[in-house]
Amino acid sequence: MLPIAGSGPVERADAARNRLKIVRAAAELVAAKGIDGLALDEVAAEAGVGIGTVYRRFPDKGALAQALLDENEREFQEAFISGTPPLGPGAPAARRLEAFIDAYVDRLETHGQLLMVAETETPMARFVTGAYRLHHSHLVALISEIAPAVDAHFRADAILAPLAAAQYVHQRQRMTPERIKAGLRDLHGT
Repeated sequence: MLPIAGSGPVERADAARNRLKIVRAAAELVAAKGIDGLALDEVAAEAGVGIGTVYRRFPDKGALAQALLDENEREFQEAFISGTPPLGPGAPAARRLEAFIDAYVDRLETHGQLLMVAETETPMARFVTGAYRLHHSHLVALISEIAPAVDAHFRADAILAPLAAAQYVHQRQRMTPERIKAGLRDLHGT
């Protein structure tokens, strides 16, 4: 498995066990109650740990949501770094960019509510994660290959902006995933 860029140090065994209990309990509550099941006091009770243990590991719901998304993020990273084309290497850069956007929308369709909590619980949370930095760097590389004369850093941010989970959740109230994908491709000329 690939580590998420910017991930922290190795945990002590007891801390790792508690973290696993908390994450499993959170996943069970979200599965049973939806995103509203992510109340930290309920997670602590379900995990059989004190609320202080939860807060030491996860200072807010956003941090816990990120932990719940960790495996999915690792799989997504692996797919665009070393997976099969067109998302992975081996396809033309423009096709890889389109595949990245489509795969990102697919993730939002499956995990949009949880991603929204992870991205918005703390101001600027979306932009300081290792995941965002890796997504941005990947897009910069693709854009630089597609259009060397453009500001690839700005364009990468512009592509990622409408992929914010809150934006997606809002759009899904009136649009299908296919319509959103088509709109994003039109917007970015892919």
